[in-house]
Amino acid sequence: MTDTNDSFFKRRWKLILNIITILALFALLYVIRDQLSQTLTNLSRVWLGVLVLMLPIQLLNYHAQTKMYQHLFQILGNKLSYKFLFRTSLELNMVNSVFPSGGVSGVSYYGVRMRDGGKVTGAKATLVQVMKVALLILSFELLLIVGLFLMAIEGRASGLILFVTGSLSTLLIVGTLGSMYIIGSKRRINSFFIAVTKFFNGAVRLFRPKNPETIDIQKAHGVFDDMHQNYMHFRRHYKKLKAPFYWALTANLSEIMTIYVVYIAFGEWVNIGAVILAYAVANFAGLVSVLPGGVGVYEFLMTAVLVAGGVPAAVSLPVTVMYRVLNTLIQVPPGYYFYHKTLQSSGAT
Repeated sequence: MTDTNDSFFKRRWKLILNIITILALFALLYVIRDQLSQTLTNLSRVWLGVLVLMLPIQLLNYHAQTKMYQHLFQILGNKLSYKFLFRTSLELNMVNSVFPSGGVSGVSYYGVRMRDGGKVTGAKATLVQVMKVALLILSFELLLIVGLFLMAIEGRASGLILFVTGSLSTLLIVGTLGSMYIIGSKRRINSFFIAVTKFFNGAVRLFRPKNPETIDIQKAHGVFDDMHQNYMHFRRHYKKLKAPFYWALTANLSEIMTIYVVYIAFGEWVNIGAVILAYAVANFAGLVSVLPGGVGVYEFLMTAVLVAGGVPAAVSLPVTVMYRVLNTLIQVPPGYYFYHKTLQSSGAT
């Protein structure tokens, strides 16, 4: 019976994955149904000509992400085409938006796409994702400093704001340095990830007792060694990280500007420092949300931080909702289109 089921899944995996993704998309639409309604209601209050600016700014955001990937892979000796990386970035965003896994689904999917389409190892693709996140965090630290300065000018840098900014900065830096510390040693990376692998295998064994080892630990050793070696290559050529750092900063700035455009469309010229801090807090907390795209958690935290920064809830809430809905409508459909095309192509197996 098990062999028959395995054979069925092997033959129909693309169809099954498509069905799961479509169901997840419908789940996302269901979750944000109230926000969609609010957005349609608020459209009459905004200057639509300004909202159109979201499109080119988001295009800049994806351009920056693509260039960042391109430079990181070049440092590791892989020249990947801009078109391929741009398309994959769209697919990755769709996967991360639809599947609530704190970005884990995206990392797994990206590894598969890079291995099959870009001819690089899954470990190298995962490391590039880690480096991308690290660069985004480090570049955002600069924006947090700027944001805090801009709020201080208007006298909005209260004790709560200073506490939130300091706590967030500390968590981001410690998390980044901790990851680099683990990856920087072959012994540490193997010890850490082998422990994680054994834990995962044990958890899966509770539901599939006949599968004693879902992830082959011996193969995992090779993956972790590959990741460590590529990381050491980054360390030896750290000066080449200037270009991807610049693109990481551009990606962060473009996302902040996307939010600010919605404020302008509402006729509100709020302190951009509050927007920077609110965006950072909402994204950080949204990683642990069990709902697609961090829906609910993201909007609540962004609104709460903006209110603490002096932006009235009557302004920040409809702006945040509209930004989230419109950004989803801009990003998810093209991402799903390319994702579906990938599943149809023989190269994405």
